Amino acid sequence: MAGLSISAESRGQFAAIARVRWQIFVNSLRTVQGRLEMVSRLFIGFSFAMAGVGGAIGLAAASWYFISHRRSVWLALVLWIIFIFWQLFPVVASAFTEAFDSSALLRFPLTYSSYFLVRLVYGSLDPATGLGWLWLLGIWIGIIIANPQLSVPSALVLLIFALMNIFLARMIFAWMERWLARRKTREIMGLVFLLIIISFQFIGPITGRLLGRQHPDISRFSEFVLPVERVFPPGVAASALENFSRGDFARGFASLGFLCLYAAAFLWLLNLRVGAQFRGENLSEAPAPGVPRRVARGAGANPQAVPLRTGWNIPFVSGPVAAIFEKEIRYLSRSGPILFTLVMPLVILLIFRVSPGKSGGANLLGHASNLAFPIGAAYALLMLTNLVYNNFGADGGGIQLFFVAPVRFHEIVFAKNLVHSAILALEMFLVWLEVVFLYRPPALWYTITTIAAVLFAAPVNMMAGNLLSIYTPKKFDFGTLGRQRASNTTAFASLGVQAGVIFLGAGAFGIGYVLHRLWISTVLLLALAGIAFVCYDLVLNRLDRIALGRRETLISELCRT
Repeated sequence: MAGLSISAESRGQFAAIARVRWQIFVNSLRTVQGRLEMVSRLFIGFSFAMAGVGGAIGLAAASWYFISHRRSVWLALVLWIIFIFWQLFPVVASAFTEAFDSSALLRFPLTYSSYFLVRLVYGSLDPATGLGWLWLLGIWIGIIIANPQLSVPSALVLLIFALMNIFLARMIFAWMERWLARRKTREIMGLVFLLIIISFQFIGPITGRLLGRQHPDISRFSEFVLPVERVFPPGVAASALENFSRGDFARGFASLGFLCLYAAAFLWLLNLRVGAQFRGENLSEAPAPGVPRRVARGAGANPQAVPLRTGWNIPFVSGPVAAIFEKEIRYLSRSGPILFTLVMPLVILLIFRVSPGKSGGANLLGHASNLAFPIGAAYALLMLTNLVYNNFGADGGGIQLFFVAPVRFHEIVFAKNLVHSAILALEMFLVWLEVVFLYRPPALWYTITTIAAVLFAAPVNMMAGNLLSIYTPKKFDFGTLGRQRASNTTAFASLGVQAGVIFLGAGAFGIGYVLHRLWISTVLLLALAGIAFVCYDLVLNRLDRIALGRRETLISELCRT
């Protein structure tokens, strides 16, 4: 009876949570922003559905070929691809992940089993999980078409492999949130993640060079890697499928048991973190109380006085703008994503430099090095849009101070845009230096034309970003992994803006390139830049009225827990 009562209580709690989530969704459709979010989610869902179905068909054909031609050892390759995608995509593409914070349910009388299951289910509602299930289904269909006798064993292997991926992804997110809750560990993890992402970028070029040269150590390297690969979960799952396809059921079930141990270990580690959170663990960055430093020891000195530090004095800008500029620089300099933004354009140019061309010759930028600076500048501007289109995401509840401070709202936005412009200018300077050292100094007119293109594209992106930051704000927590940094409406709108900017900029650049008169491109881009700056100034001067009219929505979205 006790077990039945607990089960009935859990079902009631799940039903209540589902009704609340459904009602929140229905209520969100009453606003224009909510309806736009729904439309954007439909487009995203359709895109991922097409990718899932297409990938499932391709993997079904590949698995059928491997099994029917007795090359089941190659199943490890497709399982490794699914495994890496399943674990990395939710972190990299955080704009498409589920934004529901299940820790808010801790204030209600949920049992631990109910809370754990809700945390597991809601955390798995992301495209990576859906695509992973579809792709594994395609593999299973291909296997049973090739050998119907493997339907049950392969279903067990792929089911355990899918559950293992879910447990591992949730475990990684849970422990990463624990580490990211502290600023020091957040900075360390940001640096580690940055190095991992950069290292992945060099796998293709290095592999291409080794294969192109027929390096003698490749065979020895593969002999070392293959046994090690079989120890990890994708290799274990592939070994189980390979043994079952050969009729060696003893080794197949042994590999399946090893895979179950992996799943159990990840589930146990996830249980440790969720259990600590359920018991009331509260991670905070507040410093421990201590005695303030003394300034002087003489008579009349205040023992509690702390020396004041004046703010930055930036020429040609007002005091409030300088103060917000300093605040933004100090906050962004401690952010891993900003470091990622600054480094990636430089890394991309380095990858182009070390990548071999066709038949071992020079690559595209080796033949047309003048295009290196325009490509690097365009990529730098593209990376900066992660900040521009959500100006107030990192401010959170601090947005309320902006409305009570004796400063106009357009000055606040201008200060943030000034920071973005400074980052972009520094980025372009570093890109130009890298082009000089890795390739050759770009021609003068290419440099001038590129600067003119950026002068056109930057104000257009900032103008659109300022409006979207007010109309579709989204809170961003640096201590939480995998939460989207901008709303889906903002993501789609930014794609439209980028498409328009690229079309006009590439058109102007193409006219001068075809006519061999780049000064024509420069004139056209400067004319577009003039129009863009006028529109930017008009929008900026109207932000006070827009922000005041939407202050309740802005505050409620950014103060949401």
